Amino acid sequence: MRQKPIVIGVTGGSASGKTSVSRAIFDQFSGHSLLLLAQDAYYKKSDLPFEERRKINYDNPLAFDTPLLHDQLESLIAGRAIDRPVYDYTIHNRSAEVVHMAPKDVIIVEGILILADEELRKLMDIKVYVDTDDDIRVIRRIRRDMRERGRSLDDIIGQYLQTVKPSYHQFIEPTKRYADIIVPEGGHNTVAIDLLTTKIRAILAERGLVD
Repeated sequence: MRQKPIVIGVTGGSASGKTSVSRAIFDQFSGHSLLLLAQDAYYKKSDLPFEERRKINYDNPLAFDTPLLHDQLESLIAGRAIDRPVYDYTIHNRSAEVVHMAPKDVIIVEGILILADEELRKLMDIKVYVDTDDDIRVIRRIRRDMRERGRSLDDIIGQYLQTVKPSYHQFIEPTKRYADIIVPEGGHNTVAIDLLTTKIRAILAERGLVD
């Protein structure tokens, strides 16, 4: 009988370092059966004009197609492959492309609001919150959005002050209470990551997924 995979949720504010933590876990288990499922891929498809899509608050729970994320995560847990959507930041909309993903023994679900939904939380074995100071996060966000998404400084700062910062305190930070583990400073906290990976190995061993 196929063993249930272990599902790890990694969350935190925008540019908190949650992706670095997810990647650190991923690297620790390289060679094992593992996949990373990013909540960012599940932004809703929109029929609004481009200028209107740019104004959407992407840090609000309503921006995500959470039922689809929940259903596809359930499918992976049950051993069924999925066609994960692709979100294109250059057009602020879902792409026509999909990514085929096969089920794995370890599933890392990463995103800013993965702990905001109770049904999604129920699917997770370990819930991690990456806690990083606001100032550090905004600097990282500016660097990332200018380098990777071709956005202007004024655009990034305007969005941060108008929606990102208020939404963080309203929607994201309160989900910290659901976390099993809080990791300060993200991927730089090697002690927390080592403790986390030790726990993951123990659960995998209990389920007979590692020697």
